[in-house]
Amino acid sequence: MPRLRVPLRSVLAAVVALAVPVLPARAEPNRAVLERAQSYKEPALKILERLVNIDSGSADGAGLESVAGIVVAELEALGAKVETSPAAGAGKGLNVVATVSGSGKARILLVAHMDTVFQAGEAARRPFRIEGGRATGPGVMDDKGGIVMGLYALRILRDIDFTNFRTVTLLLNSSEEIGSPGARALIEAQARQHDAALNLEPGRPADGLVVFRKGSGVLHVDVKGRSAHAGVAPDSGRNAATELANQALRIGKLGDRTKETTVNVTVLKAGTVANVIPDAASAQGDVRALVPEEFDRVERDLTDLARTPQVPDTSVSVRLSRNFPPMPRNAGTDNLATLSQAIYGEIGRKLTLEGSGGAADSSFCAAVGTPTIDGLGIVGGGIHTAEEYAEVESVVPRLYLLTRLIMEIGQRS
Repeated sequence: MPRLRVPLRSVLAAVVALAVPVLPARAEPNRAVLERAQSYKEPALKILERLVNIDSGSADGAGLESVAGIVVAELEALGAKVETSPAAGAGKGLNVVATVSGSGKARILLVAHMDTVFQAGEAARRPFRIEGGRATGPGVMDDKGGIVMGLYALRILRDIDFTNFRTVTLLLNSSEEIGSPGARALIEAQARQHDAALNLEPGRPADGLVVFRKGSGVLHVDVKGRSAHAGVAPDSGRNAATELANQALRIGKLGDRTKETTVNVTVLKAGTVANVIPDAASAQGDVRALVPEEFDRVERDLTDLARTPQVPDTSVSVRLSRNFPPMPRNAGTDNLATLSQAIYGEIGRKLTLEGSGGAADSSFCAAVGTPTIDGLGIVGGGIHTAEEYAEVESVVPRLYLLTRLIMEIGQRS
């Protein structure tokens, strides 16, 4: 292929016709990559079992370090340069950055996370198992399956001696499920240094990639009232719980379905005993939006509601904490999606393209201007529930897709 005289980042943000000039609609598969993906199916599942059987909730520092230890050993065995750093701020455990250097020009970032939403003891209650073609266990597809995809894609590249890239970097975050407070700055810094970012979040149940994501935020409401005996002198109290209930009902109407903005009150706290009018109450809620302007609008509306409490002599304070920015669909994402679909077609498979209301680290990569695509991990469903599963038969095609995508991006410098 002739060498392009523009930066790779510009190429990926250009028209689709330029993004995929060398792949026909149905090319023959790369036999070397496919054979190695097939040979690594069982070893990949064994590593996945080891990772799933370690509790690694976002607050479980010891469990997160155990997961990191397994992954670091695998990466060092591959010859990667591995750096670990303690998670910043509210994060726990270690973040891992592993880099493999090649002889080309493209810099490719792979992103996955080690933390799960599950509490300590869940791995013992629901250890890894395979039944009916599905692997189950806490974090099996979100995102320990993604970690395994990254590890074995690097292994395949090593096996076939493919080095036509400047660097391939695998970044593993230990705090994604709580908004990545311990890794956001690291992710943004790494994304700025790379030409493309491939997020290894789970593949969609319909065998899809994620081409856009909503941003996320957490709303906080605090109500101050006045306590009183609930039986002897209830009218001398100012019921903070009642005002919180009023606020929650009004806040629940701030979403806008036409713009796909959702606002849901999810946590309510008030009172300590049944016979005392509570003088304080608080709530938290979830906000999701496709564009930053909607977060601005929700924040203004929250402030307006706080100014008009329904229970006299109560006061209400509100704030909106913004976590992940939106990941919008754009030319760079579309080009990576088109390239991915062409690659998947090599093995006779079809990728769906979807959006998600869930937030992820891909949003940080996209926000700094790096062409980004998401959902390149193992295919599964039941995310964040006890029914979470990973499709065992997706291991080989997803390994093929990720490895070939790295190769094609690498060759476009």
